[in-house]
Amino acid sequence: MADWPKDNRVTDVKISEQTHAEAMKIARSTQRPGQTKEQTKLIAQGIEKGIAEYKKQQKVKARERDKQRKKDLRAKATSEDVVESTAGKKPYQWLYWLPWLGMAVTVFYFAVLPQLSQ
Repeated sequence: MADWPKDNRVTDVKISEQTHAEAMKIARSTQRPGQTKEQTKLIAQGIEKGIAEYKKQQKVKARERDKQRKKDLRAKATSEDVVESTAGKKPYQWLYWLPWLGMAVTVFYFAVLPQLSQ
């Protein structure tokens, strides 16, 4: 038969003294008349479990936010690299129009200019 912890404390999470003191403070503030110390301790343990679970959830959320932030930064960096690579090609874009410009000047020189001089 397995040995289960006798109390209902979270065994895989270390509970700090500050959390323990805070849980006891909350348990005492909600204590009812006629409630025994053992009952108050059980309530404090439940509060400790709740606080530990809340902290665990917040760590998971923070980890997910950090992963998403890093993913966004990587995506932004790669998109900036793409923009920089296309921006690096723009100075040569005028070279595409150079042959057409040369052809237009040639047509003007051989076809239109002789007719204007007549």
